[in-house]
Amino acid sequence: MDYINAALLGVIEGITEFLPISSTGHLIIAEQWLGHRSDMFNIVIQAGAILAVTIIYWRRLLDLVLGWREPENRDYAAKLIVAFLITAILGLIVKKLGFELPETATPIAWALIIGGFWMIFAEWAAARKAPHKEITWLVAILVGIAQIVAGIFPGTSRSGATIFVAMLAGTGNRAAATEFAFLVGIPTMYAASGYELLKTFKDGGAANEDWTALGIAFVVSTIVAFIAVKWLLAYIRSNRFTLFAVYRIILGVLLLGMAATGLIG
Repeated sequence: MDYINAALLGVIEGITEFLPISSTGHLIIAEQWLGHRSDMFNIVIQAGAILAVTIIYWRRLLDLVLGWREPENRDYAAKLIVAFLITAILGLIVKKLGFELPETATPIAWALIIGGFWMIFAEWAAARKAPHKEITWLVAILVGIAQIVAGIFPGTSRSGATIFVAMLAGTGNRAAATEFAFLVGIPTMYAASGYELLKTFKDGGAANEDWTALGIAFVVSTIVAFIAVKWLLAYIRSNRFTLFAVYRIILGVLLLGMAATGLIG
């Protein structure tokens, strides 16, 4: 039964990590029925999702590295690095301040609802701008900040926050905004996972882990995330993000109702 639960959490992580619907929010809620998981477990399934998106963008990443002599590639890579550094520095500050994720569904529900309406507004506002593909320095800075905001408020969605900040800040093209948000997310999430993993090993938290369950969850998360991201990249070529916004609002309202009636904590 524990392996089935691990696989289910891997599915949830794989679907929600890069879709703009909040993976942290979904996992916190799922754990209320499937049981609380260790920090190590959450790191491992997130690593599976990161691996999937790395595989999808490996040609783009290789092009940026091997084609660094090209001014366009150097400029794009520099903006990725700046966005990552902003997130890393702010993330360390947040850690030092002792920030903890909420363990109840109510704040997550409100973040889902507010984020849903924010997405609808952002999509509308971005549609009124010229569909530029260029990533400006302002976009890079705001995307770095948006990643931390999403981390502080589970339910916000890291991918959703970064994509729509990029669109509103000048990158009106959905595909270009999504690519930059995902590429920034790769080093950011590897660094965050590595930091937490080292901390867990240092504290001795890995000693009692069920490594079979971890392996199952990792593989499932990788496969499902690969499929989910491939689908999303195809979907946004001709569709808006409205579907995800409506889903967030409906889910948020349902969670508020369940919390009010005591069905969830």
